Amino acid sequence: MTAEDDFERFAVAAWPRLHRSAYLLTGDHHLAEDLAQTALARTYASWRRVRRSDALAYARRVLVNANIDRLRRRRSHEVPGGAVDATLVSRAQPGAGADELAGDRDELMRLLAGLTDRERRVVVLRHYFDLSEAEVARELKIAPGTVKSTLSRALRKLRVADGSDVEDDHFVKGDLR
Repeated sequence: MTAEDDFERFAVAAWPRLHRSAYLLTGDHHLAEDLAQTALARTYASWRRVRRSDALAYARRVLVNANIDRLRRRRSHEVPGGAVDATLVSRAQPGAGADELAGDRDELMRLLAGLTDRERRVVVLRHYFDLSEAEVARELKIAPGTVKSTLSRALRKLRVADGSDVEDDHFVKGDLR
């Protein structure tokens, strides 16, 4: 098997998760596709150095860094767009109907859209990727205390926006998948 074949199998398997992650980070379907493609292209460029057991983690870090780069460029060049596109591709929950899933995705994207970019990144990494606070801090190159305070502030905003208690909050339970 060649390195290209190995990467192609990885890319096919990783695409759905990277795309969903990018959508959760950006709230924009087309931008999510661009970020996921960028992550795969940069991962391919380094494929010979990427440990296969950590390939998804490597691609995820590339995705997050590409999004941070995009945000830095946007601050000086772009004007934020309109409404959030709510076509999040999500794993179906057993027994859930299509209307219920669409409503959940719409609500999720509405709630995430109310967060700052940093808050959104912390929530997605912590609860969607199920990373520890220390791992999120390393990934985003911020202090663990910053992760804790940012996550606390973000979850408070989400609870207020959702009108639910801490125990009922699906974000606290890590149910973003």
